[in-house]
Amino acid sequence: MASEELAQKLQRRLQLEESGAAVEGEAEAVKGAAADGEVEERSCLTASAGAELSAKLCRRQDINEGAAQPRRAAVFNPYTEFKEFSRRQIKDMERMFRLYDSGRDGYIDLMELKLMMEKLGAPQTHLGLKNMIKEVDEDFDGKLSFREFLLIFHKAAAGELEEDSGLLTLAKLSEIDVSIEGVKGAKNFFEAKAQALSSASKFEAEIKAEQDERKREEEERKHRRAAFRELKSAFTQ
Repeated sequence: MASEELAQKLQRRLQLEESGAAVEGEAEAVKGAAADGEVEERSCLTASAGAELSAKLCRRQDINEGAAQPRRAAVFNPYTEFKEFSRRQIKDMERMFRLYDSGRDGYIDLMELKLMMEKLGAPQTHLGLKNMIKEVDEDFDGKLSFREFLLIFHKAAAGELEEDSGLLTLAKLSEIDVSIEGVKGAKNFFEAKAQALSSASKFEAEIKAEQDERKREEEERKHRRAAFRELKSAFTQ
C-alpha cells in the first residue's frame, strides 16, 4: 500500500537525519512519494463533496471505465409504475419484449434490438442502435431491461422523444398504433390514451373483465365435457 511505503520512507529519513547522513536525493524521493500518496488518497474526492457523494462519484467513474458493474434495479410492478397504460397494453408489450429477447436472459441487447428494428421494417445503423439504448439505459449496462423497454412508451406518451428518434419509430410500429396520428401527433395520441386508461376504476374494471373471461372459458369447457360425456354414453348403450 502507498501509505505503508510512505511511512517506511519517512522513518528512513528520520533515521538518516539523526545519524547526520541524510541524502538530498532520498529526501526528494520522499517528497515525491508523499505527493503521490496525497494524490492517490484524494483522487476520488472533491473539495466540497462529502464522503457519501464522493463514494457515488467514484462508483460512477468505475462503471464508466468498466471497473465495476452497475447494480441491478429492484423488482418493480409495471402495472403500478406505468399507470398510463392498461393491463392489456403492458401484457402486449411484455409479449413483444419476450419475442425479441432471443437469449431468454430478460434483456434485449444490441443485436436483438437490431433484429427487432429490422423485423419492424425500420433498420438502424450500429450507432443509431447504441443511441436508442442510451436514451433509456438507466443502469448503463448497454442493453434494455423490461422496465427500460416500457420507458420507451412512457417517454413517447410524455412527448420526450425527438421526431427522428429510433425509439419513437419503435413505439409507432409496435402494438400501440399511432399511424393515424402521424409522427407529429404521436404525443397527443399517447397522452389521450394515458388519460383514458390511467384511473383506478378502469384498472379494476380490466381485472374484473379478465376474471369474467376466465369464468366464461371455464364454463365453456364444462359444457364441452358434458356434451362429450353425453355423446359417449349414447354410443355405449
